[in-house]
Amino acid sequence: MSTAGRRTHGATWADIADRPEEDRLEIVGGEVVQKAAPTWEHGDAQTTVIEIFKGPYQRGRGGPGGWWIGAEIDIELETQEMYRPDLAGWRKDRVPKMPPGRPVRIRPDWVAEVLSKSNAHRDLHEKLFGYHRAGVSHYWIIDIEHQVLMVHRWGHEGYFVALTAGRGQKVRAEPFDEVELEVALLFNSSD
Repeated sequence: MSTAGRRTHGATWADIADRPEEDRLEIVGGEVVQKAAPTWEHGDAQTTVIEIFKGPYQRGRGGPGGWWIGAEIDIELETQEMYRPDLAGWRKDRVPKMPPGRPVRIRPDWVAEVLSKSNAHRDLHEKLFGYHRAGVSHYWIIDIEHQVLMVHRWGHEGYFVALTAGRGQKVRAEPFDEVELEVALLFNSSD
């Protein structure tokens, strides 16, 4: 489907609302951008995080519960900032029911992006600032190429790095620090 006749600068949700979810569109800085199709490694990292944390945190199996966790959810943070993070989570004490609709207009408490060459700049710059402006408390970067997990925590002046861990480490990464994470699992390997 062509974007001819649609705004690409100063765009809002209305400009992409009728497009199928498979188009994988985001609005970053008022511009419509298309997320690249994920590689095997990208998809594997994404599903691994879901496998590790959804049971204990959303369903309360072997963990504290208290979260809604999903993948590839359209989230409107501002009028001209609509992102589709790889993973997002909302605390149930703040959002008692699963966030409804498309796009979700309730700020998540946690977001994780899996870096790839096509999206690294956007995830490490524009979207990082957008998530911070919106007050997203925790922003994870899963860097497949360098096999590193970076956990950012919100602060008034910007995000600061709360944790950096490589594939040989086991960590407790906030906000999910009740469950130990073997970082190598994010990169389709284990030590």
